[in-house]
Amino acid sequence: MKNDRICVGVLAGAFGVHGEVRLKSYCAEPTDIADYGPLWSKDGSKSYQVTLTRPIKNGFAARVSGISNKEDADAALGVELFADRDALPSLPDDEFYHADLIGMIVQDTGGQELGRVKAVHNHGAGDVLEVLGPGMRTGALLPFTRAAVPTVDLASGRIVADPPEGVFPESENDASEPS
Repeated sequence: MKNDRICVGVLAGAFGVHGEVRLKSYCAEPTDIADYGPLWSKDGSKSYQVTLTRPIKNGFAARVSGISNKEDADAALGVELFADRDALPSLPDDEFYHADLIGMIVQDTGGQELGRVKAVHNHGAGDVLEVLGPGMRTGALLPFTRAAVPTVDLASGRIVADPPEGVFPESENDASEPS
């Protein structure tokens, strides 16, 4: 496995004036974020103990070790929280951590490389893989459904895709650039 830690949430600023923070959980069961501690900063230099105090719009109010006032909470805005992989539950065969998908090679069903997964997005209608390939200026958005992505092989770092028509334009590289 390529990542020892998985991003499970982010601090979204102060909640009140007494050191509570707004916390957005990326966990399938949002309250589980408090059970995966200690949580770590992206570079691993800081650890955090998290205690959820109450649900709020788009997340939770929480107490986080090392944050004791509004100024500390404001300064922590945007801090991503990472859990040790071994603290997270094992997933069924048809579920994946987003971090494991990023960077994987995407091939069509004929074996032609389409690109690599740049990001995984979810805007409410299901996961979408952003795939960036050679000569592409912007990433193609591939629905992460069984029909569009029949095979994910974590061991080989490869995804086989059967993309809907138009996801990967045939002539994207053929567009004439102005002289």
